[in-house]
Amino acid sequence: MATVEECRAALRKLSEQFDEVDEETKAKHVVERTISCRISDLDTTFFGRIHHGGLDPFGDLPRGDGRPAEIRLTISSDDLVSLVDGELDMARALFSGRVKIEASIGDLFRLRKLL
Repeated sequence: MATVEECRAALRKLSEQFDEVDEETKAKHVVERTISCRISDLDTTFFGRIHHGGLDPFGDLPRGDGRPAEIRLTISSDDLVSLVDGELDMARALFSGRVKIEASIGDLFRLRKLL
């Protein structure tokens, strides 16, 4: 099991990887949304925000008005680290239930283009 700090590092790396997505793709597929990432085996949730300028760093406290995040991910600590390191394929993780995403259908289609 990865630690909370290893998960934070993985989410920082994910933000850096998102910065590498070309501007045209971001402009086409990114809509400003709040994101939560629940680490199931650590009972910890991180909160962030995606927008045209990038993926903001994830923090421990929810932002905004207290409503649930618009995009909610649930994943184990080891799977998060493996996913960000490129050792776990997102599509396989989704279909096997290792990653769960709750979002609108439109957001799911947009995310698919970015992952």
